Amino acid sequence: MPTVSVIIPTYNRADALPRAIDSALDQTLSDVEVIVVDDASTDDTASVVTAYDDPRVNYLVHETNRGGSAARNTGIADASGDYIALLDSDDEWAQTKLERQVETLERRSDEWVAAYCGTEILDDGDANPLVERAKTLLGDHGSREGAEGGEELVKEILMENLHTSAGSTLVVESEVVDRIDGFDESFDRYQDTEFLIRVLKQGKLAYVDEPLLRRYPSGGPSADTVRRANAHFLKTFAEEVVELETRGYDVTGTHQYALAAQYLREGRFDTGLSYLRAGATPAPAQLPGLVYSVARGVQSRMST
Repeated sequence: MPTVSVIIPTYNRADALPRAIDSALDQTLSDVEVIVVDDASTDDTASVVTAYDDPRVNYLVHETNRGGSAARNTGIADASGDYIALLDSDDEWAQTKLERQVETLERRSDEWVAAYCGTEILDDGDANPLVERAKTLLGDHGSREGAEGGEELVKEILMENLHTSAGSTLVVESEVVDRIDGFDESFDRYQDTEFLIRVLKQGKLAYVDEPLLRRYPSGGPSADTVRRANAHFLKTFAEEVVELETRGYDVTGTHQYALAAQYLREGRFDTGLSYLRAGATPAPAQLPGLVYSVARGVQSRMST
């Protein structure tokens, strides 16, 4: 039985996938199994994975595309490790990631059931530093990483004050994953966040204060896709949202502001401004990101 089962769901990422697999196999904690779940890719994913001559690599294939949540559940059902570790197929781990997280959990009491770590976002080499700073300000909405705790962190997540990159940072005790029945397959976005909230209702989340995940630039979903996913997410946690808003936390407004930024970046200014008017008042630190969002929208409209 391996210590950690690494679940890598993938769909048409044959070019990036070896980076993720290699980083999982090259861990200083070598007692791992790497379960790659191919969600019906149509590129060279099969040849990429089957080229690995390593008994720790297990390749599972969906006959039809079922989405990331279903792919993760397929991997979880096949896993035999003491811990489940999640890794997106276009991300990469530092070599000590799993060792540091497992050590952290094993030093603590039984109430600590999961761990995440710091993230390094790798931008394009020729990117303008000022533009990248604006993107950062826009993307985190004043969020932070590094918080530890249990169910009290649900508020921070719903208010978008805490971003964990759970889809590639999270390590969770397998017993907990089984107890919460894995991922909710009705989610095609926000699935990692929804999963993490349910983990937090089972025990505490620890943090390893090192940038052990490397994320690369990639295109995101459309604003309409985010809007639909956001509505499903808030509906799922409606009880928690109502409770927080009765205490004065503007959960809905915070999410409307985030949607405004998405629509403004796409050059859909009427929709973006309507969400901005309905959303939470931006903090001063968020204004440069908002300006960047408008500039991206102008650029998008000029190019069409």
